[in-house]
Amino acid sequence: MTLKFHCGLLKDISLMLNDGDDHNVIIQVGENQNTIEFRAHSNILKARSPYFKRVFTSGLVTRSNNMFEIKKTNINPTVFEMILKYIYAGEVDLTDKLGSDIFELLIASDELILEELFNDVQNYLIEELSVWIQKNINEVLPTAFKLTSCKRLQDHCIGLICALPLPFFSSDSFTSLDEKIIYCLLKCDYLQMDEILVWEFLIKWAIEQTPGLGSSREKWTEKSYKDLKVTLNKFIPLIRFRDISSNDFYLKVHPYEAIFPPENYESLLGFYLNHSLSAMTLPSRDKMCQIDSLIIGPNHVAVINNWIKREKGLPYTLLYRGSRDGIKSDVLKNRCYRQSPCLVLVKVRSSPRIFGGYSPIGIYFCTGGQWHRTSGSFIFSFEDSEDDQNMKVSRVTNNNRALYEFYDCAFNFGGGALFMDNDKNLHVNYNLNYQCNLDEFASSYVIKEVEVFKLGG
Repeated sequence: MTLKFHCGLLKDISLMLNDGDDHNVIIQVGENQNTIEFRAHSNILKARSPYFKRVFTSGLVTRSNNMFEIKKTNINPTVFEMILKYIYAGEVDLTDKLGSDIFELLIASDELILEELFNDVQNYLIEELSVWIQKNINEVLPTAFKLTSCKRLQDHCIGLICALPLPFFSSDSFTSLDEKIIYCLLKCDYLQMDEILVWEFLIKWAIEQTPGLGSSREKWTEKSYKDLKVTLNKFIPLIRFRDISSNDFYLKVHPYEAIFPPENYESLLGFYLNHSLSAMTLPSRDKMCQIDSLIIGPNHVAVINNWIKREKGLPYTLLYRGSRDGIKSDVLKNRCYRQSPCLVLVKVRSSPRIFGGYSPIGIYFCTGGQWHRTSGSFIFSFEDSEDDQNMKVSRVTNNNRALYEFYDCAFNFGGGALFMDNDKNLHVNYNLNYQCNLDEFASSYVIKEVEVFKLGG
């Protein structure tokens, strides 16, 4: 039998952070008036961080009076205090921390090669601070693309921009973006912007990226067009010319004929003259994937659209959002009562899973119990906020008991298959009125965010 005393060990090591008098490292963090010195132990730093192990074994660290001295001017003291807490105690309290500090914690944990901390902070930003990310997208996105391990945050930012692109594309910082970001945005099938605007913003960006070009096209030389052609070479195939009108093509694309390979431009002319699609390598962007949601992104919408067999021209109109309107059953019911068809989305606190339900006849409530019939409703679950592969959908099996109208529920699919009670809880249960595909997730969850959308205006 092996006796384990991990908790006591961790507690004793954590006490060394503040109470230990045998430290041999002084780390000066911050700059100017915001500078603080932290005491630490080289052996613990080396054991917990590959970065510090490299620093101490390289012989480059300064040593004075048997004390190692390290300066980290690029990390602010608040962030470094959290890092030391993680290194010594294996915990980080993000409660009430500023979004900017948490983002800096992500950057610092990448630099210090704290992989476990980096992954958890990245997940926290995406799952808890999506609103903050959207408000600060111009600063977050370029930094995320500089961090090679930040793929989830990169994709999350791209998804936010594609759902509401115009403010980002119109920002002053757009023309200075790295070409990798531009490429990812233009490649996205869910970019919710008219294609002629995509073209115009691309040209604006490329002009700024091409040295010595200048914005006055009247002064351009043959070399100017050749230089612009080099800048745009890999981006032009990403433009969906099939979605640019012939009038816009003539006025806004034709003036740049010189930047196209001759055979490609001839193919484009063939498309506009006789509707030949031989040169069109990419399909139209999916304009039906736009949704103003803090829970799901365009990739989820594409899946849900397929489940619904959604008709074109029916936008997702936000009726209710818990973080905006309060997570209260009465408020949800008052805003959504008899609005149809409805899509319900729920994010919970104890699991990364996303739950939801679709009702073509809307949400009902009354003082007594009453069943409502439909063959088109279903409930579903995604693995997390990025997943569009491991989804589960359960369609109604008993059409006569598709939705249950009851005063104590904000919504109730199948009389218990998926419902929200008055205490801000979501319940998922085994239920014969729906398929059994969600049975493995049967439980009660505390609701973190809930949204209801109506299909149509």
